[in-house]
Amino acid sequence: MAEAADELSTPLGQNTAGRTRRVRLPFTAMQALAVLLGLVLVGFAGVALFNDNPLGGEPIARIALRNPAPAATDDKHAPAEPAVKSAAKAPAAAGDAKNDAKTVTIIDGSSGKRQDVVIGAGDPAEKTTDGDAPPLAMTGIDPRLLEKSRYGMIPVVADGLKPFTVYAGEADRAKAARMPVVAIVVAGLGVGAAKTTDAIMKLPPAVTLAFTPYGADPGKLAERARTQRHEILLQIPMEPFDYPDNDPGPQTLLTTLSSEQNLDRLYWHLSRLQGYAGIANFMGARFVATDPVMQPIVREAAKRGLSFFDDGSTPRSLAQSLSAGQSLPFAKADFAIDVVPTSAEIDRALVKLETIAKERGTAVGVASALPVSIERLGVWLKTLDSKGIMLVPLTTAMLKSKSG
Repeated sequence: MAEAADELSTPLGQNTAGRTRRVRLPFTAMQALAVLLGLVLVGFAGVALFNDNPLGGEPIARIALRNPAPAATDDKHAPAEPAVKSAAKAPAAAGDAKNDAKTVTIIDGSSGKRQDVVIGAGDPAEKTTDGDAPPLAMTGIDPRLLEKSRYGMIPVVADGLKPFTVYAGEADRAKAARMPVVAIVVAGLGVGAAKTTDAIMKLPPAVTLAFTPYGADPGKLAERARTQRHEILLQIPMEPFDYPDNDPGPQTLLTTLSSEQNLDRLYWHLSRLQGYAGIANFMGARFVATDPVMQPIVREAAKRGLSFFDDGSTPRSLAQSLSAGQSLPFAKADFAIDVVPTSAEIDRALVKLETIAKERGTAVGVASALPVSIERLGVWLKTLDSKGIMLVPLTTAMLKSKSG
């Protein structure tokens, strides 16, 4: 019947003999493509359901870790553990361990194995290489005045020497005792290499520079400041009244922490750089006005042979009375010269500072490292000699006030 139908449908005059018959598939090309895609989806579903790797698809972090020198042990033949492992094992005050270092989770994409690695500036093994000595020879640093902590090297009194006297800026103190003196502290340095370098290079050595513990490498910038013969201070972040809306930064000293916790945080800050003559508050209006938490900090500063500089930001500060009780060298800023950061207002503040120096014998001003502040200070400082006023490092002003 099929052949008869073909013959009937063939046009007259055409021979169908020997023609190849067309083969017809039982499905269309679109149907075949749909079946193929379905098989692919089934394959993926099978991998997802039956694969024993629960971490498949998670992000994978790959980092390169250097192998630092092993820490010293009593047993010379005992195997040393990697620095990252010892950092993770180090004891921490309650709630502080997470702030000391960062933990990176490394995931093996094939096996799904997790590995937590601790990295960060709080690793004591990265701070020291041979036990009690600093990792590098630092300009003007006396190794006797350094003590090993779990965070790194921190200042200490040794052989009758104090950091306050050893790292004090050069000055003719006999001359300073006979005439009005002005001390200028430029604060907030270490974060922002450009502004820090401007303060170091454009201001005379008698200007004291205060560094925060933050920044990529505050120790390197502080060393440069010492090379230029600047006296330096370390600013300690402390709790302001509007904390945590206004947060000074990691490891801030808080009124809600115990004395042990705040001292542990203080050691972290002290280890960030070396060669400073004293410490100063960084913010901290609430903290410096709270006796129970402020007392241990002042006592520790005195124990380690440092001084304390109060930036004068709050009239409630107890720093002066507490420092007197510990025989701690102390100075308080009369005011900030660049509260209004314009040339005219800064010039007015500097004239006011001259008046205080002449009336009282000693005046202390604090400034930030704004370009306008650096520029106006540079101009004004050149006029002091002609006005009978001597520019001195902060330590000289502290000693003159104490003797007076």
